[in-house]
Amino acid sequence: MIGIFLLVTILICGLLYINKNTIFHYTLVIIYTIVLWALGIYEYGHLNTTELVFFKTDALGILLLLSLCIVAIPAFYHSYRYISMHNETPRSRGLFFAAMIMLISACSMAYLSDHIAVTWIFVEITTLSASVLIYHHRNIRALEGVWKYVFICAISITFIYIGILFLSLAMKEAGIEDMSFDSIRNNYDNLNLFWLKLAFLFIFTGFTAKIGLVPMYTAGIDAKDKAPAPAGALFSSILMNMGFIGIYRIYAVVSYTEIQHWASVIIIISAILSIFVATVYMTHIKNIKRMFAYSSIEHMGIVMLGLAVGGIGVYAAILHIVLHTFVKPSLFFQFNQIYRVYQSKSIYDVGHYFKYNRTGAIVVLLGFISATAMPPSGLFISEFLIFQALFESRHIFILIAVLILLTMIIWGFGTNIFKLLFTPPTIINEDKIPRINPLDSVSQFVLLALAAYLAYAPPTTFVELIQDAATLIQ
Repeated sequence: MIGIFLLVTILICGLLYINKNTIFHYTLVIIYTIVLWALGIYEYGHLNTTELVFFKTDALGILLLLSLCIVAIPAFYHSYRYISMHNETPRSRGLFFAAMIMLISACSMAYLSDHIAVTWIFVEITTLSASVLIYHHRNIRALEGVWKYVFICAISITFIYIGILFLSLAMKEAGIEDMSFDSIRNNYDNLNLFWLKLAFLFIFTGFTAKIGLVPMYTAGIDAKDKAPAPAGALFSSILMNMGFIGIYRIYAVVSYTEIQHWASVIIIISAILSIFVATVYMTHIKNIKRMFAYSSIEHMGIVMLGLAVGGIGVYAAILHIVLHTFVKPSLFFQFNQIYRVYQSKSIYDVGHYFKYNRTGAIVVLLGFISATAMPPSGLFISEFLIFQALFESRHIFILIAVLILLTMIIWGFGTNIFKLLFTPPTIINEDKIPRINPLDSVSQFVLLALAAYLAYAPPTTFVELIQDAATLIQ
């Protein structure tokens, strides 16, 4: 099925780029969505089955793949709405959808890859496809954003490649030739720990550009800000998930060795610094899209804390990453409507959103509650479990520091959100405010409700998949 999916992806992307017919473009997008869901359903029915030598659908891969399938539907719909409201040429429209499809496909394959070198290839493809989406507006700011993204991601890709070379040296002394994650993990006791340390350090650092952690978090911030909101929704969810699964799989190898504690310390330092950076910017920033982007950095830091401390924290980290996949895109999708009303990303130019778009304002309010993990947000459950893991592992000072930082984030985030919702805007011509169709907010309500449902009343199969994925970590 993976071979068919890749062939269909290449064919559809080629036809989108060559053909200029509007109906044909949207027909191809619908066909791709159907094929994507067929892939998700097929892989779910063939768990732990190896395909094309390099791919294997494990529990974590299928969780993230199915999450991607769900988010892809509103992403394509809001992309259609975005394109229809801008003066797009047939060429720019086809290129936009081709890049989005390539990004989604590359992330899907990275989720299912059981070979670190193959994962590296698809990581590079996400950089190229994301660059096309960032540069979609073709202006000086988009150009600045795309060059910054390409430059930082090129460094990160190089880091991952160097890490793979060090990993091959660690495997050489053990006589391992197969670089699949399963093979490396099964032979962990024969790996050279010196080279494994270097491999983990470089691979982890490289993937921070995708997941949005210190030190390479800056690439994602500009990408989410400069790209159209539907693309930003994918950057803040499925692309970050790809970074998470790359780190998770290499840490799953390290967790069986004597250097687990060292690796955990590296992850914790990066996580705390990421939350700190998010706190500093979210208490000062006035750009709405960048505020959403820094909120994603905060959540990835929390996820990494759960992964590093172990125990129930691993389960909570996987749950958190899935729930975040639904919560954060809802805010980015809603931003399209916010921009239509105010024609600005600055918090200084907005206000009285409840007056101008009541349905959308409810989404923003619920999205704020969800993103800050306040009850009844689904993220409250996963964050609480991560805090429990920190307490049980006796990381009390880290727990206290994180709670203080998160309190400051809630204050900074809330100040801007309530300014958007309730405070009168400084200057606005109410006669020119467009009427927003309430149906454009339906997808956001569905995503937020799904996140709450999976947290408070999770299906048995969902829980079993997370538990199965968590067993990879020793």
